[in-house]
Amino acid sequence: QVQLVESGGGLVQAGGSLRLSCAASGSIFSISAMGWYRQDPGKQRELVASITRGGSTSYVDSVKGRFTISRDAAKNTVYLEMNRLKTGDTAVYYCNADITPLYGFRKAYWGQGTQVTVSS
Repeated sequence: QVQLVESGGGLVQAGGSLRLSCAASGSIFSISAMGWYRQDPGKQRELVASITRGGSTSYVDSVKGRFTISRDAAKNTVYLEMNRLKTGDTAVYYCNADITPLYGFRKAYWGQGTQVTVSS
């Protein structure tokens, strides 16, 4: 069984920083792209940042220059370093990964979500 476990959310003042982590565990054969999404109540889930297995990254315009996504292949972990946080960054952040399990087909897996709250 494959699962993604997130950590690192919390409450921070505007201008502050947080680092999110997401570790994949279980019977994993390979991991392709990994990414972070966020969702506010009543809004659609938004792709914030993604990283390919080769290390290519992409970001939504609103976080460019402030957020950095990275991954540690040996640990099956993806990180999201968030700097100069704004109140508009408040949301539940979800980790996503395209994983091929040892027995089964490649599909997208989701973490349970971690709350990030930025106060003014």
